[in-house]
Amino acid sequence: MSPKSLHTRLKVRGKRLIHWIQRRLQSAPGGSWIFPHGILALLVGLLGLKNVLPLFEQIHIIQSSFEKFGPAQDFAHLPGIFHIPGGIPKTLIGLVQILMSVGLLLRSRMIWAIILLMTLLSIAVDLFQSPLPEISLAFSLLLLGALILFRKTFDQSSLAIGTFLSVLSILLLMGYGIFGSLILGKGFAPPIQTLTTALYFAVITMATVGYGDIVPRTDDARLYVVSLVILGITVFSASLSSVIIPLMNERIKRALLPEKKMPTRKNHTILIGTGPLARSTYQELTSRNHPVTLIVPHEISDPPFAGCDQVIGDPADGEVLKEAGILDAQAIISLLDDDAENAFVVLAARDTGSKAKTVVSVRSRANFTRIQTVEPDMILAPEIIGGELIAMALSDEKVDGETFFRKALFMDRRLKK
Repeated sequence: MSPKSLHTRLKVRGKRLIHWIQRRLQSAPGGSWIFPHGILALLVGLLGLKNVLPLFEQIHIIQSSFEKFGPAQDFAHLPGIFHIPGGIPKTLIGLVQILMSVGLLLRSRMIWAIILLMTLLSIAVDLFQSPLPEISLAFSLLLLGALILFRKTFDQSSLAIGTFLSVLSILLLMGYGIFGSLILGKGFAPPIQTLTTALYFAVITMATVGYGDIVPRTDDARLYVVSLVILGITVFSASLSSVIIPLMNERIKRALLPEKKMPTRKNHTILIGTGPLARSTYQELTSRNHPVTLIVPHEISDPPFAGCDQVIGDPADGEVLKEAGILDAQAIISLLDDDAENAFVVLAARDTGSKAKTVVSVRSRANFTRIQTVEPDMILAPEIIGGELIAMALSDEKVDGETFFRKALFMDRRLKK
């Protein structure tokens, strides 16, 4: 067996295993929240907790140091936790991971990207530590692989997610401003010694008001104030744009565009795929006034699918199929490029209890018998039959309409009845 064919077989079997696990977990009560989003959220939360544990262990030391010596004047006089190699970066990374882990349940693409970045930073910090934290590094690498493997399931973007990120960013910034100015309190004139004063200074600094009643007098305090001003402007600008602009756009759309009626998904055909065969099938169905619902990973505005009824999601997910109206559909046609994905769509449709006819396409002759095992109502093999008809024509074998349709369409017993 060649390395290429071995790689292809392992890839197909890996996808089958993942889909099998996913279907089993999602069939359980609340399963759509468990896999993979709930498991990944738990892993991210555990990694974040592990990263902030050094801070929890040092809290009493920081508290006693603050009570004994008061605020520090510069970075050199900070408690020992701040001088541990990678201590503060790992703590900040862990805090972000814990807070963002909840957002993974929302299937947010932005939150997925932030957690992926935090995981990469955590790995980078581990690599620069001595001795090398092997367990932590292995856990981070495992999480990184899982995030990349299930990246396609995080495809949501909404105003709620934007608001969540905005509020979270502002809270993190406020924490940085309050505790940072309090810890470096002796670096200011007059010194910042209470939480109230720290809150006041953080707010007027981030708002770029600057009354001048509290000013930094050490280089470290000045650098801290510069970072606070830059972060304040950046976070507040990004937060406002991520919440207000979508709201304004939505209101403008409602005012200028006619209200779009929700399609009635009944006695319709569910189409999966956007390739040439899927496009041709869609055009032929719509030309006969047959309602079609398209399942795609993201919205498509290109012709011929512009303006058609679309459902965003994984076609092998039973919940997505139910949203597309599988229980009231006449047929479901899966014309994806991956034969294994087409088989999984048929299995998912069977799991919903739908009586809709199932039609799938097959690209590889080697996968034809495997597709037959899932018992679709119809199997289309245009590429396979195309090659066979060409060979028949060149060999002067009889090729007529009956031969073509007999070879192009493979139906099981139910369809023949």
